[in-house]
Amino acid sequence: MADLSKLQTGLVGRATVRVGDAQLATAVGSGVAPVFASPMLIALMEAASVDCVEKLLPEGYQSLGTHLDVAHTAPTPRGLTVTAEATLIAIAGRKLTFRVAAHDGVEAIGAGTHMRIVVDTPRFMARLAAKAPPLT
Repeated sequence: MADLSKLQTGLVGRATVRVGDAQLATAVGSGVAPVFASPMLIALMEAASVDCVEKLLPEGYQSLGTHLDVAHTAPTPRGLTVTAEATLIAIAGRKLTFRVAAHDGVEAIGAGTHMRIVVDTPRFMARLAAKAPPLT
């Protein structure tokens, strides 16, 4: 078992993005409105969670997202900057639970919970390689 003693509840991570064409629902296939896409919101919340803990994990370990429960509650137009914040609220062995929230500088646009699991990177990559189809 990895030494996760550097992790403690209350840790906070952040990630930001300025909404451009590439982050719009129309660009990622999640709708026809020219607004910040829900998949991009989720990715930003995951990035905030990674920012919260990754630097504190032992060498050779990383965290992987396993579950999201997020509500996207307000639209954000191109040009605004969205900031996501992740707060580590629970640690159960290798399972990490975060409260996540995002704001676009005008209003809160989403919130929920996110779970990640800490894995041994070489072991995970070996498992992934064993599953990958042969290159043709």
